[in-house]
Amino acid sequence: MTKYNFYAGPAILPKEVMAEASKSALELGDTGLSILEMSHRSKEVAAVMDEAQASVYELLGISADDYDVLFLQGGASSQFFMTAMNFLGQDEVAGYVDTGAWSTKAFKEASKFGNASIIASSKDTNYNYIPKGYAIDEASKYLHLTSNNTIFGTQFQSFPDTKVPFICDMSSEIFSRKLDMSKFGVIYAGAQKNLGPAGVTLVIMNKEFAAKTAREVPTMLDYQTHVKKDSAFNTPPVFPIYVSMLTMRWIKKHGGVEAMQAKNEQKAGLLYGEIDRNPLFHGTAAKEDRSMMNVCFLLHDETLTDGFLSACADANCIGVKGHRSVGGFRASIYNAMPEAGVQKLVDVMKQFESANA
Repeated sequence: MTKYNFYAGPAILPKEVMAEASKSALELGDTGLSILEMSHRSKEVAAVMDEAQASVYELLGISADDYDVLFLQGGASSQFFMTAMNFLGQDEVAGYVDTGAWSTKAFKEASKFGNASIIASSKDTNYNYIPKGYAIDEASKYLHLTSNNTIFGTQFQSFPDTKVPFICDMSSEIFSRKLDMSKFGVIYAGAQKNLGPAGVTLVIMNKEFAAKTAREVPTMLDYQTHVKKDSAFNTPPVFPIYVSMLTMRWIKKHGGVEAMQAKNEQKAGLLYGEIDRNPLFHGTAAKEDRSMMNVCFLLHDETLTDGFLSACADANCIGVKGHRSVGGFRASIYNAMPEAGVQKLVDVMKQFESANA
């Protein structure tokens, strides 16, 4: 029986991507070598890197004339300090919108390098909404946002109206919806939530923004080091990049980002509709700020929690338990989650209602 993977990360990957990756783990094409053992200087791996980079440009509708695309190590957590180290001078100002655990960590790291300040926060209600109507210092070097919050299930449905460029953590929603790329100085995304396996982080930088560096930094932490060497200054994480390339190939095959957005809206609507209808459950995020990627919800009667999780497991809906810091339930319905998986979870909720009404 099919199992549906609702884990937030490492997360679900398309079946056909995993099938191709598993073949290549034994032999890439007719090379006689596994992708796991091939030199990152080989023409075969160079072709993988080139296709991965080209796919980012194609899916986001951007040009290599205007943007650099990097595949780095260290996860999004390394980008918390790398962005500030590279771009925030000691006397410069940057605004941070605090919408949860990851934005809090990003702010903490940035504070070590310049005048970072939290200009808006939803901490007052345990991050169950996206702040709005706050003032932005138009002299800021950048505005840092975490566009989708995996723990609390909130998402920026639109972005602030400002000329200040955004540095944005998009780990859990990259390639899930169309973006106005002109707003972004830097986008970074750990692959393991909506793109590929853990081990690689996608970084997309506007060249004009990235040229305004703040200080001299260690070689490995300087973005331009990796730009000049096409993400291969040192040995890159070849296999995670390869799987991410396959995932982007899959996205293009299935209609691109626009098609992903339409499917994601449909899946999220199905699940939120049941949460709102079912008297046993209630959502945690403000309705206008609900995430399309991470649906967080609770039971009105918390004594039923273990029973519901058991019902989910019996129905092969795996990974529905909420983050340890907030409890409850979280269904991560990334690009690769089929609507059938969401429908299965909805069916479990209906059956649980019948059994516990």
